[in-house]
Amino acid sequence: MRTEEEIPVIAVDGPSGSGKGTVCRLLARELGWNLLDSGALYRLVGLAARNHGVRLDNHAALEVLAAHLDVQFRPGDDADEARVILEGEDVSLQLRSEEIGALASEVAAVPGVRAALLLRQRAFKLRPGLVADGRDMGTEVFPEAGLKVFLTASADERARRRYKQLKDKGESVSLPRLVTDIEARDRRDTERSVAPLRAAPDALTVDTTGMGIREVFDLLIAEVKERGLL
Repeated sequence: MRTEEEIPVIAVDGPSGSGKGTVCRLLARELGWNLLDSGALYRLVGLAARNHGVRLDNHAALEVLAAHLDVQFRPGDDADEARVILEGEDVSLQLRSEEIGALASEVAAVPGVRAALLLRQRAFKLRPGLVADGRDMGTEVFPEAGLKVFLTASADERARRRYKQLKDKGESVSLPRLVTDIEARDRRDTERSVAPLRAAPDALTVDTTGMGIREVFDLLIAEVKERGLL
């Protein structure tokens, strides 16, 4: 039986819209491994702050929220999505809104919030293995990961993907506004002082601009097999 140190981890980092969430779900399903959507945890802190009227400059209060999140992750009816329960309420749809995504980016820059969520994220490393989706999985949370991947794509491409997602859900959205929002979020994520978004030195970097998700998935599965992580 593998020790905790031997439990394989695939750490997938990248900016919003790079395709990491979808490909991580596909990888976890194919391998039968656990899945960590670290972005959901930061979105939950942002949502909890909004619900409780906590200002984003009140770092002490944000740290308390992060340390005591009353959250559950449950399998959803759609195999591609999980249900997220915050304080007894299903907030799965709210978490994917642009508003909560922006809040997540801001609270993720608070050192105390990151520290509070670190142990919770590492607790997902369980047998038979873990696929971890985030922005600092390979650099901070799981530096020992056997495969580190950094997915990226142009801001225009990522905005088009998000535009399609939101339109498919019946939401009214502006493509130019999405480009602006994504570029602003990129700046926050890459310029923050704590755990900025960047590729680990030993990460496999994949530009997914113009690539289909199945093409990205096949590339990563081949890498998993080549590294003997199964």
